[in-house]
Amino acid sequence: MEDIRNFCIIAHIDHGKSTLADRLLELTKTLSSRDMEAQVLDNMDLEKEKGITIKSHAIQMEHYKDGKKYILNLIDTPGHVDFSYEVSRSIASCEGALLVVDASQGIQAQTISNLYLAIDHGLEIIPVLNKIDMDSARPDVVCDEVCDLLGCTPEEVFRVSARTGEGVAPILDAIVDRIPCPKGNPDGPLQALVFDSVFNSFRGVIAYFKVVNGSIRTGDKVKFVSTGEDYCADEVGVLKLKLQPTGEISCGNVGYIISGIKSASEVKVGDTITQVENPCDKAIAGFEEVKPMVFAGMYPVDASKFEELRSVLEKFQLNDASFVYEPESSLALGSGFRCGFLGLLHLEIVQERLFREFNMDVITTVPNVSYKVFTTQGEVLEVHNPSGMPAPTLIDHIEEPFIRAQIISKSDFFGAIMKLCLDRRGTLVSQHFITADRVELNYDMPLSEIVFGFYDSLKTISKGYASFDYHITGYRPARLVRLDILLNGEPADALSSLIHEDNAYDFGRKMCVKLKDLIPRQQFDIPIQAAIGAKIIARETVKQVRKDVTAKCYGGDVTRKRKLLEKQKEGKKRMRQIGTVQVPQSAFMAVLKLE
Repeated sequence: MEDIRNFCIIAHIDHGKSTLADRLLELTKTLSSRDMEAQVLDNMDLEKEKGITIKSHAIQMEHYKDGKKYILNLIDTPGHVDFSYEVSRSIASCEGALLVVDASQGIQAQTISNLYLAIDHGLEIIPVLNKIDMDSARPDVVCDEVCDLLGCTPEEVFRVSARTGEGVAPILDAIVDRIPCPKGNPDGPLQALVFDSVFNSFRGVIAYFKVVNGSIRTGDKVKFVSTGEDYCADEVGVLKLKLQPTGEISCGNVGYIISGIKSASEVKVGDTITQVENPCDKAIAGFEEVKPMVFAGMYPVDASKFEELRSVLEKFQLNDASFVYEPESSLALGSGFRCGFLGLLHLEIVQERLFREFNMDVITTVPNVSYKVFTTQGEVLEVHNPSGMPAPTLIDHIEEPFIRAQIISKSDFFGAIMKLCLDRRGTLVSQHFITADRVELNYDMPLSEIVFGFYDSLKTISKGYASFDYHITGYRPARLVRLDILLNGEPADALSSLIHEDNAYDFGRKMCVKLKDLIPRQQFDIPIQAAIGAKIIARETVKQVRKDVTAKCYGGDVTRKRKLLEKQKEGKKRMRQIGTVQVPQSAFMAVLKLE
């Protein structure tokens, strides 16, 4: 165990974690130069296209120091706030972390929140200053920021360029010297923490784990504590670029287990694996349960594919433990699932991955957050969906979730950011200048206000400089109303939303204008109305497509034309009564981008 080091790389999005991981893999000769490519651990096409890490990836390296071989288990983590659950799981299975900071951008909000997460778990932090070869780099200034944050000396901060490889080699020695080896009892009963899992269509569920106590061998009878199911360990091994069977995983090490599990629901991330004959006393305290922030309905485009969507979501949940879902039905869209996400980027990525990995096309409804509704009978209801709201006469008051938002930006954009937060019903809690030209703002805001386009607006007004992080602080009373959209007099429940009273009129009008452009024209007029209860607050009309029925009339009496027009009018009237309006998927997505 003295020769094992488990560490992760944490940083803000786009500060060069994956590139640094590439250099470490090259230096330890884990990959041959033939297999080497940029961002080798980001194995999804989507990750390479967007330039972000979506999933944490584990890989084992070997490093020789003073003639002795050390095993380094690296877990590369995402940097975006929407994937912070992946980070919390990686941190739970490590003893140390490399904190990477971009020398040109300095400390960002996500850097601080990930750092606090690592410190809470008692990890040893090694600060690394990346991108020192860039023209815009300010290594001395940013080094001082890092020293203030961590309370370390400038000599302890590594200055590297992950792109060129300059200064990376000493980091490997520092990992061996400064990160403690894992603690545990190698002779005790087996206790292993499952930190990730994937589904393989040939071999079933593959679980990744870290052994805390004892050891695990091929052929052992093992048990998953939370489900209580027994399995035989058909294959155990370590995580190189491909899975590599070793026959045994010792105490403190990280590996994988294949035991022929067919059903995705039998493996839970955060579960404990133990032996059947000599079980451990209690499960390991895993990481906290995931708390979805944004809810949206997902429905199959073809209603007959409901069961197929269910099995796809089950398999997908293995690859993404922060995604939760439950069945629900809608008047307009039939049977589907109510899904919980950590943010809008997460929602977008899930939708894209379902299409690419499982060829599953889904319709997504307008995202919203969950509210607590207190009724006049003294009950408390949790409402995720506007259709679940009780009648207005039965509501005593509604409470909505509030967040503490932390924004770090250049001080030039101070005023514009304050205005944005105030427009979103934010209240300033504190502000302080980190350096002469960098300011940190803390705001209390309703979660519902940041779900729609807040992050995009923040990036726009700060020219991409501001960084944003948040955590839930609790629920507070709010004046909310249910805004319905009526198409041809029928409510389209997929477009309903719960919104603050002061913003309802504005939002309703924008929705009607937007839908007017998106809904295709029919043979009859389609009124689009925004309504609160029985009160219509905005209206637009999609004009009918008219056929020239009088074209075949040439000459003769005017009554012939009038007769044809009257006949057409009757037909239009009947059509309006029985006609249905199809809402295209682009309309649902456009509602999100009303900014």
